[in-house]
Amino acid sequence: MTRSPILAFGGVVGLSGVFTLPLFGVGTGIELGTVALQSLPVPAGFPVDQFLAHWWVFPASIVFSMVALASGVSGALFFSPFFMLLVGLSPSQAIGAGLMTEVFGMGNGLLNYVRQGVVDYATAKWLLIGAVPAVVVGALAAHVVPTALLTIAFGAGLLLLGAFLVYYDPPEECVPGECEGEFLKKKNTGRGTTTIETKDGETYTYDTCWRPPGLGLATAGGFITGLISAGLPEITTTQLIVRCRLPPRVAIATSVFVLAVAAIAGAAVHALAATPVWYVVAWSIPGVLIGGTIGTRVGKYVPSEIMEPALGVVFAIVGVIVLASELLA
Repeated sequence: MTRSPILAFGGVVGLSGVFTLPLFGVGTGIELGTVALQSLPVPAGFPVDQFLAHWWVFPASIVFSMVALASGVSGALFFSPFFMLLVGLSPSQAIGAGLMTEVFGMGNGLLNYVRQGVVDYATAKWLLIGAVPAVVVGALAAHVVPTALLTIAFGAGLLLLGAFLVYYDPPEECVPGECEGEFLKKKNTGRGTTTIETKDGETYTYDTCWRPPGLGLATAGGFITGLISAGLPEITTTQLIVRCRLPPRVAIATSVFVLAVAAIAGAAVHALAATPVWYVVAWSIPGVLIGGTIGTRVGKYVPSEIMEPALGVVFAIVGVIVLASELLA
């Protein structure tokens, strides 16, 4: 019969009444904690030793989530290369774990935006029509594409996204419609108006956007996100502000909503297509829940005009490292 230990004062007692941990052990605190965790009932086949060996993923996840939420950058931009380069996961495993972690990490921000009433659901619906199927296809492709090609695609994607963050102004500083051109200006005019009334009393009224280009961009962003776990929020936020004239606050909230739904679909596909790396995400998920709570509070004190270009340089460097690790190996 499998023994189901219960915690007692100073030790762990099995059903047989025999202590599995001494009252005052001679080991270190880490050793005592390790034994206690190993004694807890866990699902069959769960790699307890690997789980305990990756404890450092937890504090790293807190830091990554804090920076991502504070700067408005997709959290998967941090986690996928971290899982690949430092944790040692394969590209498909790293991308799946990154998406799964991001689903939980964006929870606080998404709930806040929904409660504030700043999501443009009519626009989000159209974007999701393209993003959800595309992220599913991208996630499936990540498990079919040869590892070498996927690594190269991931590294190149990081380089492009890094350049994107350096080149474009932060969303909060963009002027809606400033770069749409005469053709898009004509197409975006005369389609009625959209009004968003927030819970804090703000009212935003703007021209309803021309849908087809947004659908196409969301489809491209969804595929890239499914394939390398990042790209959709950066593409969506920028096009909503520059092309659709949405106020930055509404554009960011709508982009987060679209990413949340699409990321759930992508994470589900990765989980079904391969065995999730539970011994890693069991640390990263609670880490992002804590870091996200802190990040949403300190974000208003972070100068985005400095943070985003700096992160763009970091991601570009990581992209070069990923490419070099594959091409020069």
